[in-house]
Amino acid sequence: MKTLRLFTDGAARGNPGPAGLGLVVEGADGVRLWGGCRYIGTATNNTAEYLALIEGLKKVADWSPERLEIYLDSQLVVEQMMGRYKIKKPELQALAQTARSLLNQFPNHSISYVPREKNKGADALANKAIDEYKPS
Repeated sequence: MKTLRLFTDGAARGNPGPAGLGLVVEGADGVRLWGGCRYIGTATNNTAEYLALIEGLKKVADWSPERLEIYLDSQLVVEQMMGRYKIKKPELQALAQTARSLLNQFPNHSISYVPREKNKGADALANKAIDEYKPS
């Protein structure tokens, strides 16, 4: 079975503030297959977390995994995506709906919370996106 692990993180300095996202894709053996980051402008932490998840889901679709394990260090986003927490803000409702639509292409998936120390790769990339942003 072809299993991929997706680690995502969104970071915002200030809430809202300059924000970035970081993504790491690993094989089942823990070997990094891809890592990337992107500056997303001014956003809240929660918006950055959702945008990281959405971008990560789009990226792993290229691999067509049989199983997808998704790891985030935002317990709020995980609980909202699992339907255990309500999403009150309309802008987050729209992002969650987009993420759920993308998840439909992965019938065999899991989404789990991990502490930040277990999400160091994606966290570092999200911060790198902010640190290296140069306004044009």
